[in-house]
Amino acid sequence: MKSSGISIIHALVFCACLLIPSRGLSHPHQTQKHVAFFIFGDSLFDAGNNKYINTTDQRANFWPYGETFFGHPTGRFSDGRLIPDFIAEYAKLPFLPPYLQPGSNQLTYGANFAFAGAGALDETYQGKVINLNTQLTYFKNMEKLLRQKLGDEAAKKILLEAVYLISIGTNDYLSPYFTNSSVLQSYPQKLYRHMVIGNLTVVIKEIYEQGGRKLGVLSLGPLGCIPAMKAIKKPGTGECIEEASEQAKLHNKALSKVLQKLESKLKGFKYSMFDFYTTFEDRMNNPSKYGFKEGKTACCGSGPYRALVSCGGEGTMKEYELCGNVREYVFFDGGHPTDKANQEMAKLMWSGTHNITGPYNLKELFA
Repeated sequence: MKSSGISIIHALVFCACLLIPSRGLSHPHQTQKHVAFFIFGDSLFDAGNNKYINTTDQRANFWPYGETFFGHPTGRFSDGRLIPDFIAEYAKLPFLPPYLQPGSNQLTYGANFAFAGAGALDETYQGKVINLNTQLTYFKNMEKLLRQKLGDEAAKKILLEAVYLISIGTNDYLSPYFTNSSVLQSYPQKLYRHMVIGNLTVVIKEIYEQGGRKLGVLSLGPLGCIPAMKAIKKPGTGECIEEASEQAKLHNKALSKVLQKLESKLKGFKYSMFDFYTTFEDRMNNPSKYGFKEGKTACCGSGPYRALVSCGGEGTMKEYELCGNVREYVFFDGGHPTDKANQEMAKLMWSGTHNITGPYNLKELFA
C-alpha cells in the first residue's frame, strides 16, 4: 500500500489573530481580535463538503439531518451542530462553511476542509472522498490566496497564531469492515497502524512548515462499539467488535507519543489531544449520568440499534425509523453523535482539565 504522508491535515485546526469586520455575518464580536480556525478530518467534522462531490456515497444533505438546530439539512452528519461549530462559537467566530461551498472566501476566519469518509491513507474509500492529502492541498491553495490578498507578513501572522483541529483515522480502521477491501487484513495490525500514524505525522510537520504552531487532535473513539459496528457482528447480542476498539486504543497511545516527541523537537509547537475514547464510551455505557436515556441505539436508521445507514431513506434502503426526542440519544445515526453529545464533547475540548484534553485545552490554544 502506498503510504501518503500528507494525510494528517484532515483534522487540524489553525488559529490566527486578526481584526476582522463581520462583513454581514451575524456575530456580535465585530471588532474583536480573532484567531483563525482551520479544520481537517472526516464526517465528525465535515460541515457539508460532501454535498459538492458527485462520486461520494457519504452524504448527509437530506432530511432528517440538520433537523433540530438548523431546521434543514446542511451536509453535517448530525441532527444539528458538530464539534467544530461549538468550538468556533466559543472562540467567538462564525460557523466555518465547507471549503468547497461556492463563495466561501472569508478565509481570515479560517476554513473547514473535512470530508466524510476520509482517512489518513489515500486508499481509504479511494476515489470516493476528499482524502487528507487533498485537504492539505486545499489548505496550501488557501494559504496562497491569503498571501495574495493580505501580503506575506499578514498571512504569515495569521498562520502562525492560528489553531488547527484534526479528526482522522476512524475510516482507516473501519472501512475494511464495510467494503470488500482486505487491506487491513493483509497487513499486520502494527504495520497498518504505523502507516496511519506516519501519514498523520508528516502532515502535522507540513502544517508546521507552513507556519502552524497550535494543533488540536481528536483521539479515536471506541470504534468497535458504535451501533454500525455492533450491528454487523451478532445483531441482538450487544457485543462489540473488540479488535476495532483495541486498534483505536493502540492508535491513540501511539499518536500521543508522536505528539510529545514533536513538541520537544519543533520550536513553538503546542498541541491539545482530547480523550474522545474515554469520554464518549462513558456516555454510551452510562447515558443517564449525562442527561441521556439511550447510549447504544441510534436515533435515526433501521435494523438492530437503528444502525444501518438508512437514515433519511436516500440509499438502497428506503425504510428508516426516527426517534421521538433526539436529545435523549447519544447517537443520531449508526456512527455519529447528536447535537447534544457534540456539544458536551466540545465543552470538554474547549475548557476540560488536562487529564481529559492536554497538555493544553483549546481555550488555552486560542488565547
